[in-house]
Amino acid sequence: MAETRPVLIAGGGIGGLAVALGLAQKGIRSILLEKAAALGEIGAGIQLGPNAFHAFDYLGVGEAARNMAVYIDQLRLMDALTADEITHIDLGDAFRTRFGNPYAVVHRGDLHGVFLRACHNHELIELRVSSEVIGYEQDGSSVTAKLASGERITGRLLIGADGLWSNIRKQVTADGPPRVSGHTTYRSVIPTEQMPEDLRWNAATLWAGPKCHIVHYPLSGWKVFNLVVTYHNDAPEPVAGKPVSEEEVMRGFTHVHERAQTIIRHGTNWKLWVLCDRDPTERWIDGRVVLLGDAAHPMLQYFAQGACQAMEDAVCLSHMLASHDDQPAALDAYRAQRFPRTARVQLMSRAIGEHVYHPAGDHARIRNAIMSAKSQAEWCDDIAWLYGGTGLGAAGS
Repeated sequence: MAETRPVLIAGGGIGGLAVALGLAQKGIRSILLEKAAALGEIGAGIQLGPNAFHAFDYLGVGEAARNMAVYIDQLRLMDALTADEITHIDLGDAFRTRFGNPYAVVHRGDLHGVFLRACHNHELIELRVSSEVIGYEQDGSSVTAKLASGERITGRLLIGADGLWSNIRKQVTADGPPRVSGHTTYRSVIPTEQMPEDLRWNAATLWAGPKCHIVHYPLSGWKVFNLVVTYHNDAPEPVAGKPVSEEEVMRGFTHVHERAQTIIRHGTNWKLWVLCDRDPTERWIDGRVVLLGDAAHPMLQYFAQGACQAMEDAVCLSHMLASHDDQPAALDAYRAQRFPRTARVQLMSRAIGEHVYHPAGDHARIRNAIMSAKSQAEWCDDIAWLYGGTGLGAAGS
């Protein structure tokens, strides 16, 4: 009886849709419960390492995702004080051969749409909106999701893919609110013709400066440039999507090179987010309830891996559920494989924010010396642990 019940998924972001697809690939029915009145994604660009493309292929959306992406030539690191290049990583044939897939950037809404269409088209996936899961109850054979509307839905498993402020995590882990990093990120999108012509690089470019950085790259078939600027301003509390003026944005960048400031001045309709994450914890499972993506391991943006790691989670969890007859054993195997990897990304994201993105003075000069001395082969060796992952097997560890 229990095996005929659906898997319940709280959260209709990329992670939730991805795990619904992963389960459907294995013949497992799911009901996805999204709190918003419509399924969609806010935000602009996200970066996709080769590990993301492994996940796309496993989840059956490889071709559609590839058609949405912009394939960039380099990851480029600039000194925001001098406007000199520190180093770059070439993303051409040698990189693709090494990791089996490309590196790309994509509009978050476009990628979400790829997953959403695939879920709509699969008979084993039911999508429900205006269905916020506020908690759950369980017994030995089932779990019941409690919705804000008062409705109750019973399934064999509940996956909490409901993000940084997860209601499911509150009950599974009970570890309080996320950690406020003190870093504020401002986001804008610039029409390509308004981006300074000498900066229209086919690269994901990072300008690193004291307590601040700037990131830009082309999106949506080169129609626009994504612009994300971050300032370590000791922001005391979480904020998400608040509109702000250009003057407020510029306050954190008056000390950087004029060329870097010029990029920011082309931004419009700025919105801010105060970045949050959590310390790693293995408390992802409570009986028939399991966490995935930001609900399990929220991370700072500095490795550009939040969505990629959620998709790897989806690959791993669906694989384990299909390959284990015993559901508790499947959940334990999922956590055992995913926790060391995601914890490493969480902690190293903090570290590179401090040592690569935001250092000043001698600290920055040491960064420049170390990073500029690396060869392309050495860079590939350094990032193999991250981009060589698939969510499955030893390569994903």
